[in-house]
Amino acid sequence: MPPRFDKSDGELLYVQVSDFVREKIYSKDWGVDEPIPSEHELMEMLHLSRGTVQKGIRQLVDEGLLVQQRGRGTFVVQPIMARPSSNRLLSFGESMSAQGIRFTTKVVTCEILPAGPLCSENLQIDVGTPYLYLCRVRYVLNRAVMFIESHLNLSVCPGLEDSDFEHEALFAAVERTSGHQIGRSEMVYTARTAGKVRGGYLECDEHAPVLEIDQLVRLDNGTPFEWGSVWLPANRCVISSETRRDVVGR
Repeated sequence: MPPRFDKSDGELLYVQVSDFVREKIYSKDWGVDEPIPSEHELMEMLHLSRGTVQKGIRQLVDEGLLVQQRGRGTFVVQPIMARPSSNRLLSFGESMSAQGIRFTTKVVTCEILPAGPLCSENLQIDVGTPYLYLCRVRYVLNRAVMFIESHLNLSVCPGLEDSDFEHEALFAAVERTSGHQIGRSEMVYTARTAGKVRGGYLECDEHAPVLEIDQLVRLDNGTPFEWGSVWLPANRCVISSETRRDVVGR
């Protein structure tokens, strides 16, 4: 039985179309890299006009859940990179390289700023101390897959601001300028909407879902050198994890 759509609850019809298609994808009725029904098929299935169906599909394209390919149809998006979660500390660039994923990096902001109270607290530097504010966008197959926002402690990495961050990995530059190895990181994962600025960098709608990873990274002596966030657009990136349960009894 086809779903029933109604304006009586005040919700726009195209939003209901988006909800219907999204649920089909989330419930795995329509799989990754598989074409969804055509506009004409959806019109017949849902008993709605072409304009309403098109607008509903467009919303999911803007969210990054679907991609339209000229002459082929509309497909459920396959995430184009994976971020393994494990006890081994890798930068996102190192993780991608380890998976054989080719990427490019574009620096969009690189400037020295005085530390405010929050930056001071996290990097353990005095308020007003100069730090490096670095923002990068990483691309895979010409699509933005992450926006990386870093506040960097120059007092432990002298000369870091002169690094070529489009070609040298941040962790490598930090180890080179600090004389220390990377130690450990603390991460907090939060689901958010992209917002206008980050949505622009990630080439997605400002209301599209994204994952923010707030992180504090320390050198091997415990000194924090990076405080910032990594923003990942939904349906372009996944985080995988492998865990093992200890045997505690029979």
